[in-house]
Amino acid sequence: MATTADLKRNLVIQIDNAPCLVLDVNTQTPSARGGSTLIKTKYRNLLTGQVLEKAFKGGERIEDADFERRKGQFLYAIDEQGVFMDLESYDQYELGGDMYEDIRGYLVDGMELQMGVFQGQVVSIDLPQTVELTVVETAPALKNATATAQTKEAVLETGLRLQVPPYLESGERIKVDTRECRFISRA
Repeated sequence: MATTADLKRNLVIQIDNAPCLVLDVNTQTPSARGGSTLIKTKYRNLLTGQVLEKAFKGGERIEDADFERRKGQFLYAIDEQGVFMDLESYDQYELGGDMYEDIRGYLVDGMELQMGVFQGQVVSIDLPQTVELTVVETAPALKNATATAQTKEAVLETGLRLQVPPYLESGERIKVDTRECRFISRA
């Protein structure tokens, strides 16, 4: 078991029998009159996706989650689900719903990623910070276009739509930031 002193960002703890990813930790020290230290946390329940807050008293014990990060690979998509494989055990998992819907625009067959496994069930998928994708459809390149504030919409090979500079053409490979869904550069 851990204590509140071990709390930090990206730690997975168990709250109400669910794995929870700690997003933020703030410590409130007692006033001059005394009292106990309060540790306020913001966390995401990995089973429901809810972002919640909870306060702990200083020194309070926190239950560790039966959670581990494993190397995984996206294999292919079937209808509204994606098939992922654990690269250590070669177990395959079909994921759908919001977890898959939020990341499907970045997934290319064979892509390696991190899977979060809780009690034998995949509860989170962590993508690389950047991915390389091909522009499939966009307006023609504009002559004398510079990388100023002008942008145009592009459709990528995965169906993802995002704003790109006006000088890009169909068929080009680009780097995309998966956290902010934005164009970074040509690949």
